[in-house]
Amino acid sequence: MTRTLNLIAFVVFACSLFIRSTDPVVPQIASGLNVEPATAALLSTAFTLPYALIQPLLGALADMFSKARLMLLCLFVVTLATVACGFAPNFALLATGRVIAGLASGGVVPIAFALVGDKIPVAERQVAMGRLLFAIMTGNLLGATCAGVVGDLLGWRGVFFVIATLGAIASAIGVLGFRGRDTPATGRVYLSTLLPNYHAIFRNPLAKICFGTVFLEALFMYGCFPYIATMLRESGELRSSIAGVVLAGFGIGGALYGATVTRVLPALGERRMMRLGGVVMGLCLAVIAARAYWPVEFFNFALLGFGFYMLHAVVQIYASELVPAARGSAMAVHSFFFFLGQAVGPIVYGVGLSTIGLTPVLLFGAVVLVAVGFTCAQWLRRHAPQTG
Repeated sequence: MTRTLNLIAFVVFACSLFIRSTDPVVPQIASGLNVEPATAALLSTAFTLPYALIQPLLGALADMFSKARLMLLCLFVVTLATVACGFAPNFALLATGRVIAGLASGGVVPIAFALVGDKIPVAERQVAMGRLLFAIMTGNLLGATCAGVVGDLLGWRGVFFVIATLGAIASAIGVLGFRGRDTPATGRVYLSTLLPNYHAIFRNPLAKICFGTVFLEALFMYGCFPYIATMLRESGELRSSIAGVVLAGFGIGGALYGATVTRVLPALGERRMMRLGGVVMGLCLAVIAARAYWPVEFFNFALLGFGFYMLHAVVQIYASELVPAARGSAMAVHSFFFFLGQAVGPIVYGVGLSTIGLTPVLLFGAVVLVAVGFTCAQWLRRHAPQTG
């Protein structure tokens, strides 16, 4: 069981390298392809919007076929699309490559969570999910940091080639590791189960809390990420590697959460974790709005990552139990709303940048995230009494 969990976590780690790989080099891409920085920032939306839209289909397929094989196939496609991004002669083709990578990535992370739900008993699932989140955050950390450093050394095209090489290595290891360990595929698609599964998911009253929460989290928190490099440049910091370091702070915070969840959860209980997570995220957005010096922003992003997962990890557990018989579909819908928020977020911040400025949007988002944490603590309850 531990070996299987480690293998799932490794594949998720590799996929996570791709997600934020363009954020630290947005100014380089804008300069190299003669587009505005706000336009280049939409590469994040080009990845996350198709990622979100494909979730219901891939989640259903995950419930019908081999989850591990679908994950690995998707990771391979992500790798090929990323190689194509490195050769893109113009912004339109680069965005197209990111769209394809986003579509394929939709079959990795959410299906990994569904696999954990299948193989780990609910009493042990919080710790298992924590380990998976640790892998995701480590991938985000290295993906953002690597992108900044490689961007300074080799240019923005080198970022795509290096990340794609790592993805190819992970695909090969995954194929060998899952051999003989995955549940055999049925080889048949039961379309008649699609609508009943999704109907059962949305009939659960907790669904609107879970899905609404992750949408708002992603919109107001992740939405500002593609603008961090531009904000730093406006403050005089021109190095892409510094933008990568700041963004990597978020991954460090998430990794710290993954490493301490076995102590934090019993000490606080789920409800306190949700409330505190919302408050921490709100305060961190306020610090971003203040345009602090980059070392301060680095520590602020680390705290933001820790606070985010205090709330998000608990919500994820509830989402995994909405309809156990359709867990792949439920986690796909969960991921759909999360990445839909990530896709909409850069657009919202972009509109704010061109109208009222980023600061009011950040402060409004801070208030929303605090309210989300308290709402979750109020409404997400199990049948058994919870501490907190």
